[in-house]
Amino acid sequence: MPDIATSPHVVPPPLKVKLVHLGAVIVPFAGLIAAIVLLWGIAFDWIHLVLLAALYLITTVGIGVGYHRYFTHRSFKTPRFVQAILAAMGSMAVEGSVLGWVADHRLHHQHSDDEHDPHSPHAYGGGIWATIRGMLHAHVGWFIRPRPKLKLDRYIHDLRDDRLVRFMSATFPIWVVIGLLIPAVLGGLFTMSWRGALLGFIWGGLVRVFLVHHVTWSINSVCHIWGTRPFRSHDESRNNAIFGILALGEGWHNNHHAFPTSARHGLRWWEIDVSWMIIWAMSKVGLASDVRVPSAARIEAKRVSAPT
Repeated sequence: MPDIATSPHVVPPPLKVKLVHLGAVIVPFAGLIAAIVLLWGIAFDWIHLVLLAALYLITTVGIGVGYHRYFTHRSFKTPRFVQAILAAMGSMAVEGSVLGWVADHRLHHQHSDDEHDPHSPHAYGGGIWATIRGMLHAHVGWFIRPRPKLKLDRYIHDLRDDRLVRFMSATFPIWVVIGLLIPAVLGGLFTMSWRGALLGFIWGGLVRVFLVHHVTWSINSVCHIWGTRPFRSHDESRNNAIFGILALGEGWHNNHHAFPTSARHGLRWWEIDVSWMIIWAMSKVGLASDVRVPSAARIEAKRVSAPT
């Protein structure tokens, strides 16, 4: 694959977009630094740990179950109010609007690990330095690096026709603010102090966004370099157990690329897939229907003779 920066098929993003993306990366990191400094003075307790964990789970589910498995791949059907909730939860992860996220991800699937892939770690050739550059590009660099000269609207015609999705996408900044205010307000109420509100904002807001970002982005970078490939796919997608757990099932990435419309990514009993458990539970109470999972015969037909 040619160097993505010199490929004739890419175009640099506008300066405004670069600045917004840089802010989304730098501000949560600054929050992490502030949290570490405050932690040194024991400015942390179980309340802030619970806020961090709860918001991490909510927003990671919003990305995995909502943005990814529902809106991008339509791996199940769900009522309109659940769609709105999933879109709000995903928006609070601060990874972009529903329409933008889905367009990028569908583009990635069509061109996975070729020169049109917006975030392939294999964009700079071979060798150790090229691997490091590719890793950085796939993890965060692709936000501000030149992008493929492709019209992303072509990937989201179905969603653009949906008034609810358009509304949730247009109100993305509002949901970001709400996602940061919730832990601040709860931290203040639980402790009845401004200090508790500030720490709630830092831990349940900024630190949580930092963790969700880097776990999610690792699916683009780590899970296209390190891991196993039990199934045939046209790219370098890998199953990585660490991110299978941290990303609530998204790290079983080779499974996903082999069966992209499957609501279940952890296809073996030991491949923990919390997002699938949630979808399964939703189906049992009438909140999910037409759940798509590959048959045992189809799974075996795509399995390679030995893991690679």
